[in-house]
Amino acid sequence: MIKITTDPSKIDVAFVHHYLSEISYWAKGIPLSLVEKSIQNSMCFSVLKNEKQIGFARVVTDYATFAYLADVFVDENFRGHGYSKELMAFIMSHPDLQGLRRWMLMTKDAHGLYEQFNFSKLKKPENAMEIRLENPYM
Repeated sequence: MIKITTDPSKIDVAFVHHYLSEISYWAKGIPLSLVEKSIQNSMCFSVLKNEKQIGFARVVTDYATFAYLADVFVDENFRGHGYSKELMAFIMSHPDLQGLRRWMLMTKDAHGLYEQFNFSKLKKPENAMEIRLENPYM
């Protein structure tokens, strides 16, 4: 049994930083100060098992029209139990995130998970633009 919460006091910042900086492919090497700042400026979701954090996600949003889903993960030791699906269902049903015009995310390998929650490839990728820093934490 897991618990998912948006209570900021339940975030184990050291755990999140370790995962992002050491294990993830998208934020390898990210400094602790940036993780702390990203947490402070996002709606965060902690996945807890026996009050110990085993997963995390954050949503950057204006709560009116747009949300960007980022830093979604479940610790490798707890995968295969459907916890990422539970986390996504919790996020997508959160009352403060209903009726948004657009959700965005970036993923290299979890398309199947996000497709279950109505995410799809960009309908008009020619309309999308980005500024991307390669290796920003080095």
